[in-house]
This record gives sequence, C-alpha cells and structure tokens, in this order.
Amino acid sequence: MSATYRDVKADILDKITRGTWAPGSLVPSEVDLAETYGCARATVNRAMRELVEDGIIERRRKAGTRVRMAPVRQARFAIPIVRKEIEDQGAAYRYALVSRAVATAPDWLRARLNLAGGGQVLHLTCMHYADGIPYQFEDRWINLAVLPQAREADFAQTGPNEWLVAEIPFSDAEISFLAVSADAGLAAHLGCAPGDALFQTERITWWQGAANTFVRLTYRRGHRMTARY
Repeated sequence: MSATYRDVKADILDKITRGTWAPGSLVPSEVDLAETYGCARATVNRAMRELVEDGIIERRRKAGTRVRMAPVRQARFAIPIVRKEIEDQGAAYRYALVSRAVATAPDWLRARLNLAGGGQVLHLTCMHYADGIPYQFEDRWINLAVLPQAREADFAQTGPNEWLVAEIPFSDAEISFLAVSADAGLAAHLGCAPGDALFQTERITWWQGAANTFVRLTYRRGHRMTARY
C-alpha cells in the first residue's frame, strides 16, 4: 500500500526533528520524494503544502524547498528570544552559561513532563545581561529522549532557547506567570536582596505528544512584561 500524505508529512517532520535534515538544508524534490515513498506526486505535494502552512519548510521559485532556519510555530504565541528582547530595548546583550549537567529526571520534573522513569535530561542554568546588568536567570531542563543531540551541543556561546528554536518545532505549549520571593541563589544571580518580589515564568513545550523542554525564567526586580496582539 502506498504512503498517504499523512505518512509522508510525519516522516519528513521526523527527519527534521531528529536533525537528519538540518535547518537551512535543501529538501529533495517532489519527484524524488514520491519515488522514495512509493506514492503519487500529488500526495507529496499535499504533505509539503501543509508543512509550509505549519511554518516548518519554505518554498521559493527556482531555489527549491528548504527547512526553515527558525521554523514559524503553529502555536498561538511566538517563543521570545531574550537576546532580541534586550537588543530591541537598545541595550547590549551578554550571555553566560552558569552550569550544565546530564541527570536522571527528578520526580517533580517527570510528573510535569510525563517522562518515563530513569529518563535523562540536560539541566542548564544561564544568565542573560542587559548593558552588563542582570536581566534574566534561566533554569532549563531538556528532554534527551526527544533531543539527544543536546547532549553534545555547545551552549557556552549561544543560549539553549535560541538553539531549541532553531532545532525543533513545537506543537503544544503551556506557560505560567508567577510572583516569587528571591531566595539566596536568585538574589545572588539577579543582584537583589533575599525576599525581594520577582517576576517569573514557567514554560513547557511539546512536539507530537512528547515534552521538549521545561524552563523557569526569573527576571530582575521591577521587570515589566508587555504583550502585543
């Protein structure tokens, strides 16, 4: 039985997600894909059109079809890039990796992300600065079952958020907004006093039912979040 357009779409998405087809890489032609999947070219065309609409690939006349460098998400909000956020304010951006470790997912994270027992995650903590002043503390966990390539990725120069945006799409997301009191660790990172009120967000993204990442972002004292619709 020949492949359906859903089969073709799912396999292409898997190749992109797993890094077989990296961001910016050229996707084979419809003729070649139809031969690969043993289906009609019209079947491939429908799958490709949906991938374009989903913002995963882009098609240009005479230039072929490529995996988008930063896929446009079908989710109803865009993942913010803190570097751009800071630069848009006219400030100089600086990033620093604080810690990095591969670990077995703790129980609280397994429950939040519905991870299997014994699953491994990459735990990263990072600082983002605006004009040399602490701006955001990032506490992130990446699911290595979905993104095994994160184990070898170099996060010393580029933050994990920018890496993730370029590496994998998301199909679902959950975001929470919290008011928290600074503990000693947050106070040291963000240059405030223990007990100070801080703004914090938590975000989980999923791809096809599997959690990509959980991140907790805490901002310096007095931070204001503005949303545009």
